[in-house]
Amino acid sequence: MTMLPYGIQPAIYRLPDATRLGRARLQVTSLSRSIEFYTTVLGLRVLARHDDAVQLGAHGDPRAILELRDGAVRPAPRGGRQGLFHFALVLPDRASLGRFLVHLADIGVHAGASDHLVSEAIYLSDPDGLGIEVYADRPRDTWQHAGRELSMATNALDAHALAEAAGGEPWTGMPAGTTLGHMHLHVGSLEEARAFYHETLGFDLVVWSYPGALFFSAGGYHHHLGANTWAKGQPSAADDDARLLDWEIVLPDVAAVRAARAHVDGLGYPTKLADGGWSARDPWGTRVTIVSGT
Repeated sequence: MTMLPYGIQPAIYRLPDATRLGRARLQVTSLSRSIEFYTTVLGLRVLARHDDAVQLGAHGDPRAILELRDGAVRPAPRGGRQGLFHFALVLPDRASLGRFLVHLADIGVHAGASDHLVSEAIYLSDPDGLGIEVYADRPRDTWQHAGRELSMATNALDAHALAEAAGGEPWTGMPAGTTLGHMHLHVGSLEEARAFYHETLGFDLVVWSYPGALFFSAGGYHHHLGANTWAKGQPSAADDDARLLDWEIVLPDVAAVRAARAHVDGLGYPTKLADGGWSARDPWGTRVTIVSGT
């Protein structure tokens, strides 16, 4: 594995450098309303549809990024619940993010925006109040670190410069190469989140000085996972809330999937078989599924 100039490696088992995220599954209150939002506002396309579920992906790309399922009776509560803070779609280049920014302005959708040093990001919510980030990475050779900690921040975004990066080209939907870049979760304790996602699942810890949050990754990425205590004291999302059902970590092959499960099982943490791999729940009930990319 690559020895990085930043990050803290777990003591025993470390996820492979080629680890990436697969898809996120969300429960919504109205499938038809959500399809309209995710295709028209977000710019995804329908890959497959069933009576109570739909798979969505980027244009020109067969991979599913999101799966939406009917089943919620309430939108996501204001103030948050343990579980999803936001899911994040990473675009292949800055020009695409600029076109998305202009698109939102053209259709009158309010969005937040931040410069995180390692990336530029736009924030919005779906009709059920589920958080969404759409971002583009800065080149990895521009990322900075202080000692072993990667440098990340939440600064004002230069929206004018980002819009100029669009080059005057129109937004035509999420481009090929768009993927689920990271997840960001509400958790009840940073210590427990570190124990589960770092020591148990095997992510590197890359940022630990951000107020109320930790950031984890594999292979030197800025983060595949953020965990924050900004909804501390709130319960976990209920079964009939609009919520995150599960999210996928994709390992390079079946052997890697088996090795990861053997480590988790060896620590006495409960796992169960899932389609293409296995799954576990974090201490607040959020399910993560580990699958093979081959």
